[in-house]
Amino acid sequence: MGLWDKIKHELIDIVEFIDPTNNTLVHRFERFGNEIKNNAKLVVREGQTAVFVNEGRMADVFQPGTYTLNTQNMPVLSTLLGWKYGFESPFKAEVYFVRTTRVTDQKWGTKNPVMMEDPQYGPVFLRAFGTYAFRVKDPGKFVKTVVGTDGTFTVEEINEQLRNLIVTRFSHSLGEAELPIMKLLSNYDELATVMSARTQGEFDEYGVDVMNLLVENISLPEDQQETLKKRMAMQTLGNVSSDMRAFTQFQTAQAIPDAAKNPGGLAAVGVGVGMGVGMAGQMQQAFTAPPPLPAGAAAQWFAGIGGQQAGPFDAAALAAQVAAGKLTRDTLVWKTGMGAWTPAGQVPELASFFGQVPPPLPR
Repeated sequence: MGLWDKIKHELIDIVEFIDPTNNTLVHRFERFGNEIKNNAKLVVREGQTAVFVNEGRMADVFQPGTYTLNTQNMPVLSTLLGWKYGFESPFKAEVYFVRTTRVTDQKWGTKNPVMMEDPQYGPVFLRAFGTYAFRVKDPGKFVKTVVGTDGTFTVEEINEQLRNLIVTRFSHSLGEAELPIMKLLSNYDELATVMSARTQGEFDEYGVDVMNLLVENISLPEDQQETLKKRMAMQTLGNVSSDMRAFTQFQTAQAIPDAAKNPGGLAAVGVGVGMGVGMAGQMQQAFTAPPPLPAGAAAQWFAGIGGQQAGPFDAAALAAQVAAGKLTRDTLVWKTGMGAWTPAGQVPELASFFGQVPPPLPR
C-alpha cells in the first residue's frame, strides 16, 4: 500500500458497503490497520446489519441506520477496549456487513437415489429435487460460526452446505411422512413441511432461516419405473399378493413373446428374471402347453398336480385321479384345442367326474 493510500484510509470517516454483485452475504470493511476514526459515520442500509469484532470477539451489532461511532452507541466494544470516559482516534475493530435480505431460487437435489420401504410395493429408490430460499436471521452467530475471518463470503459458499443438509433430511423425512409411494408422488407439500421441520433446528445453529422449501419433483429411476408398472399391472389384474413367485410368474408371462424369438426360448426368460436354471425349467413346464396330438387320436388331458404338470391322461385315468383326491375342481387342466389352462370344475366335459365327490367343507 502506498503512502497516499495509507493516508486516505486513515482519513476515512464513513464506514459503509454497497454490494455491486448482489451475491455477497458478508463483506469485511477494509481499511489500513483496521483503524476507524473517532466519531466516524457508520451507514447501514436496509437489508444489512453491521457486526463489529474485536480481536476475534463479537462486539456491537448495528441494524439499518446512520450512526456516529463513539462510546455512547458502542457499549460492548467500549467495555472490551476499556473505554470509560471516551477514547482517542483512531480505534481498531473489524466491521462485517451482513446481508439480511432473502436469497431466493436456490436449488437442491439428490445426487444418488434414496431408498424407502413402501408398505405395498416393497423397497423403491427415489430421486428428488426442488427449490428453497434463505436469509441470515442472526448476523452475529452467522459471522462467528460460518464466516470466520473470510473477508468476502458469497452465496455459493453457504449453498453447498445448505443443500447437503436438505438432501440428508429428505431421506429421513420419507420415513417420517409415512406415505406410500403413490400418495407421496401427489403430496409434495406435506413432505416439504416435514423436511422444513427437521432442518430448521440445524439451520438455527448457523443463524440462518430457510424458508419456502419446496419439493418440485420426485421420480424413480427408469428400471424402478418399469418394475412398479408391472406390480401395478398385477394389482389391476386382481393379484395383489406381494409373493415373489407370483411376481416372477407375471414377469415370465410378459416375456414369453420376446423369448420365442430367441434361441434360448423360455429357459432364457427364467435366467433373465433371476430364477436360475432349475426355476426356469419349472416355469417352462408351468406355462408351456403340451405338444398337439396326431389327428384322430383320443383326447388326452394334462393337469397341474402337486405344482407340476402331469399327464397325459385319458378319461378313465383322469377319473381315477379324481377318485384318489389328487385332482379337484380347482386343479388346472388342459387338452388340445383349449385356449388356456382352466380349473377342472369349470370344464363341462369333466363335470360328471365330480358328481359324486362332495365339495370342500366350508371354513
